[in-house]
Amino acid sequence: MIGRMSELDSVAAVCGRSGMFHPDNSLSFYSDTSGFSPLNEENPFAGPLQAITEAALSIHKKPAMLSEEELAEYSGNLESARSYVLSFSAFLHDLQEQRVAAQQKVEELNRSIAKISHFVGMNLNLDEVHACDYIKARFGCLPKESYAKLNSFTENPYVIFFPCSNDAQYYWGVYFTPIEQAYEVDRIFSSLFFERVRLTEMTGTPETALETIRAELQKQLDLIQQLDSRAEQYWKKESEQCSLVYSWLTEKSVFFGVRRYAARYHDNFVLTGWIPAEAEGKFRALLDKMESVEYTFDAAENEMIHSPPVKLKNKKPFKPFEFFVDLYGLPAYDEVDPTAFVAMTYILLFGIMFGDLGQGICVSIVGYLMWRFKKMALGRILIPCGISSAIFGLVFGSVFGFEEALNPLYHALFGIEGKPVEVMDPFTTNMIIYSAVGLGVVLVMIAILINIYSCLKRHRYQDGLFGPNGIAGFVFYSSLVLGFGLQLITGKTIVTLPYVICLIILPLLVIFFREVLGDFVEHKEHPLPEKWGEFIMQNFFEVFEFLLSYASNTISFLRVGAFVLVHAGMMVVVFTLAEMSSGIGYVLIVIIGNAFIMGLEGLLVGIQVLRLEFYEMFSRFFDGDGRPFVPVTVRRES
Repeated sequence: MIGRMSELDSVAAVCGRSGMFHPDNSLSFYSDTSGFSPLNEENPFAGPLQAITEAALSIHKKPAMLSEEELAEYSGNLESARSYVLSFSAFLHDLQEQRVAAQQKVEELNRSIAKISHFVGMNLNLDEVHACDYIKARFGCLPKESYAKLNSFTENPYVIFFPCSNDAQYYWGVYFTPIEQAYEVDRIFSSLFFERVRLTEMTGTPETALETIRAELQKQLDLIQQLDSRAEQYWKKESEQCSLVYSWLTEKSVFFGVRRYAARYHDNFVLTGWIPAEAEGKFRALLDKMESVEYTFDAAENEMIHSPPVKLKNKKPFKPFEFFVDLYGLPAYDEVDPTAFVAMTYILLFGIMFGDLGQGICVSIVGYLMWRFKKMALGRILIPCGISSAIFGLVFGSVFGFEEALNPLYHALFGIEGKPVEVMDPFTTNMIIYSAVGLGVVLVMIAILINIYSCLKRHRYQDGLFGPNGIAGFVFYSSLVLGFGLQLITGKTIVTLPYVICLIILPLLVIFFREVLGDFVEHKEHPLPEKWGEFIMQNFFEVFEFLLSYASNTISFLRVGAFVLVHAGMMVVVFTLAEMSSGIGYVLIVIIGNAFIMGLEGLLVGIQVLRLEFYEMFSRFFDGDGRPFVPVTVRRES
């Protein structure tokens, strides 16, 4: 957008009110910026806005953000707003100063009450004690262990402590000493960890001093209550006007913030930003109302050098899993959005590893409550995960650990006597482990295919064609696992010498020389390495690392099958403990055991699946270097 400087504020207001404009540094879009200058201006609305916000917060209030229609009633300007903020802040600041002083006095009086209350009942006139010329009185507390040691100081007749009260740790009281003996007596009591309490400001007896202090304390509490009442009455009177000024200042401050993205060219401005493609027509209509403003639109695909911002768009079932994607970073504009893949694989793996019909339903209910009442993003994720757990619980025949509870259902539906999958059976256990690894192989291959598509889409041919997660890597990995896997299952010779040379060694060589081949394909100058020895050494270790990652990524999926067995084993422990008791004890152990396992295993499974997502799948095709689409807006939806 280009226009006269006099219309920049109006354009900024249009951009802000639209709620769909993401500003960007205008100077970055020009190769020659010699005639341009940035607009480094101080925001005149920020100071008053901060002052009125802090003043309201000082009395624990927050001005309301009014709608555009309600804000249309405001007819003031910056000077009138500043004047109101100054008056509003000054009044509340004065009240707060008085309240802080009164609160400090209350704390001081409470400390005095705490000190003197230990000496109530001691028949002493503090005025007379303070008036003594030849005797010093020391009030304070002595640990009970030290009090028992006083009898050992019989050689000094002045080491005498007169207790008045005591608590779990101390005796509270006083000792007296002649002035000439004060140093020695104080030294002895100090060695006994005597803690002195100074009552020099107290007069009369401890009882009368306590009454005086309590009267003063009540006076200060009444003052605080009066100040709070005055603040509340003032807020009731001013809340409407305060919200009006606050909303106006907020809106103007946000709109003024758009100016810092603009650049000045003589008496004109240049402002650049991003909008959703579907909003182009609406945005054109808004800009057409500006007299001097001219504008152009260009598709984000043509501006990849400027890294267009990203706004994820996913179907409703997948949308909650944007939370996990955002943890790792947003995809770049031309990168594949992994949300749907993450959603499907996370739900699948969570359900397998936490397969229990009853516990799965409980997880869904807990997730719903977390989202319904706390708006926790994790709650929406737990709902489908719990449903998946319940479905796999039906397959494994487990309901809160009761392994035979669903047998009548299986007999009625399928005509079988027991559940379809007996987890603790040795043969089934092996099948679960093998199936987990097989599932991992499939997911890793899918992740590699996604990377191939993403790289070719982004014209990153080296990674897409020749990289370990490209076509060469896919051929190598799939040939290796499928060839040896099928040979192991069928007993037929599949991995022959031509098979090894064409589908294993050749792709591995392509990965080894991926940089050279990639430079040839992309027609770069000097594709061959300058130092072949260094090139071979470096790529040897890199290929070795790739081979280790293939193996570790595949073996890592053993944890999927392991958690199926762990869940069954933990429930066996719970019921073993329950069977040691009877009646209500049995019921309590089963309930507490299920609750403990749901909490512990739910946490562990959630973390382990997330780990599989990132390390074994995500990292193969996802860079996460995108930036979020954050349009300028005054009133954000909560």
